[in-house]
Amino acid sequence: MTDEPLNESELAALRALDTPTVCNAIEVGAPERRGFGFTSRSLHCMRPELPPMVGYARTVMVRAFRPTATPAADQVARRFAYLEYVADGAGPTISVVQDLDDAQAGFGAFWGEVNSNMHWALGCIGTVTNGSIRDIDDLAEGFQGLAGALTPSHGHMHVVDFGTEVNVAGMVVGTGDLVHADRHGAVVIPHELARGIPAAADLVSRREAVILAAAKTPGATVETIKQAMAEAAAVTS
Repeated sequence: MTDEPLNESELAALRALDTPTVCNAIEVGAPERRGFGFTSRSLHCMRPELPPMVGYARTVMVRAFRPTATPAADQVARRFAYLEYVADGAGPTISVVQDLDDAQAGFGAFWGEVNSNMHWALGCIGTVTNGSIRDIDDLAEGFQGLAGALTPSHGHMHVVDFGTEVNVAGMVVGTGDLVHADRHGAVVIPHELARGIPAAADLVSRREAVILAAAKTPGATVETIKQAMAEAAAVTS
């Protein structure tokens, strides 16, 4: 992070926006972000009725397709260290989980009733993963999940590493990155732009309103819509 963590009021202002709107707002201050920083492959939203989630990333890499050669005691120690990492630093947090099983990603679920409740207790409000989730009716209350699949078993699930850069559904994420996610997908918000996102979103909305008004006007033509697009582009503040 390049700034102080957002306070609850600032987080709430971001939660009031859907993720496509946040993507548009980011582009106002960083046009190059049209090309990266968001999920570009479909994920299943476990609880579309929940509001968008906004939090600071905790990253982890996992595998489940085959058993690990790492001794059981070392695996337990790694899992405990990961939980300490989740609980440390600015919150709320979002666990961003890259399943390394390639074509078999999602073979076993990292997420279910027990793991979601443990994470929720440590200030983690949800996950974004190319892996899988199970126990969706029994996830911690309020816990949101965007996942590549639903599967019934945890398979040979084990933590490979954590705190490293991960790539989930095309979105590259590092520890402490500010993530916004809803049923559309997820995006990393550059922290230096975060406090200005609501104002940028308002600007985008006012530009779009000009075009929408023209498009919804009875008798709209190519010419009236072109004129509205020109007027919209002139809205700069």
